[in-house]
Amino acid sequence: MIREYLRFISHSWPILIFGVMTVFMGNFGQSFFISWFGDSFKESLGLSATSYGTAYSMATLASGLLIMWIGGSIDKVSLEKFILFCTIGLSLAALTLWQTNNLTTLVVGLFLLRFFGQGLFPHTAITTMMKRFSLNRGKGVSVATTGVPLGEIILPSIAVFLIAQFGWQQSWLIIAVSVPLLYLPLALFLIKRARNQKYAEHDPTLDCEPSKPLKEDGSRRTLLADYRFWLVLPTVLAAPFIVTGIFIHQGFFLPQMGWTPMLFANCFVFYGIAHWLSSMYTGALVDRFSGRQLLKYYPIPMLMALLLASQLTGNWVAYALLILLGIAMGSGSPIINALWAEVYGTKYLGRIRALMVSLGVISTSISPILFGYLIDNGITGSQLFFWLSMYILLAMFLAFFSYSHEKKLKI
Repeated sequence: MIREYLRFISHSWPILIFGVMTVFMGNFGQSFFISWFGDSFKESLGLSATSYGTAYSMATLASGLLIMWIGGSIDKVSLEKFILFCTIGLSLAALTLWQTNNLTTLVVGLFLLRFFGQGLFPHTAITTMMKRFSLNRGKGVSVATTGVPLGEIILPSIAVFLIAQFGWQQSWLIIAVSVPLLYLPLALFLIKRARNQKYAEHDPTLDCEPSKPLKEDGSRRTLLADYRFWLVLPTVLAAPFIVTGIFIHQGFFLPQMGWTPMLFANCFVFYGIAHWLSSMYTGALVDRFSGRQLLKYYPIPMLMALLLASQLTGNWVAYALLILLGIAMGSGSPIINALWAEVYGTKYLGRIRALMVSLGVISTSISPILFGYLIDNGITGSQLFFWLSMYILLAMFLAFFSYSHEKKLKI
């Protein structure tokens, strides 16, 4: 597997580095990064857990709905123009949070941050990988999504350092300046370099046909009309829904479980490593077995994590929880992203991924306010972990009757 990756990376390094960088920059809009500013937001603006969760959810919901419309444009607009648009938007988001002094500007800043960071940056990178590669699609997605665990390992410590040295508002100014100055020139260079390379492994016939005859043409309409999609949807949305809720309300979970903020920050290193290793290994498995065949296995580490945290306490549980969640998040990305191309083809892949990103973002808008409501009404951390594990069991049961029982397509 290592030799396969080395050959692949040596041949395709410009577009792969672009993918890693683009996903990494999107981490500024991910819940694990924003969560380190959560207490500062609440203290500065005098917000309760429910109020902050509601603001976060409103911003996330609005961004998710907009992604459904804007995200499909990647099928029609040049990659350079799309990246320029994303870069300007992410910088504007950070500038808005730099000037936040009331609830309205907080919601606007979070909306822009979630829309461009959590939404369009990774959407652009992953869609590019899936369209560029066919035989190595799983590995391409896995390499690009390495940007997420890299961010999970590096950015929490950077966030803590920036807040301690410059304050939470000045930290966002530093982020706003770094995006166009550090990211954009290198991204444009890599795109241009990648266009001058030929990818012999790419077989257009592999990407244009869905895995079985469908009534429609592989568009979003086909996806929504397929009953298998609705059966698998709870599994697809489980990881972002649960992980976002836990990270955003970590200020509640930490004292409940007897964990310190520093301990949890250290756990993020292991979370990121587990995320990265599982993503790389699963990417190779996807190219060998298909995303459909692996789909039914990916929620198992998440189920184990939640059951463990619901029944046991101790510092080691924090490490086990984040390692298992990292494995689930890392393995889920190549499996789920490959699934859509395998079943529906890549002609309308940008539109399909925009819909899925939108639904994922909407799910992350629900969990903060739902968790906040349950927290304000007296639920314990152990109880919440237990009920989340029951949700995973139900989602796994439904997914068993969807795409995952089909045999791998032979082309």
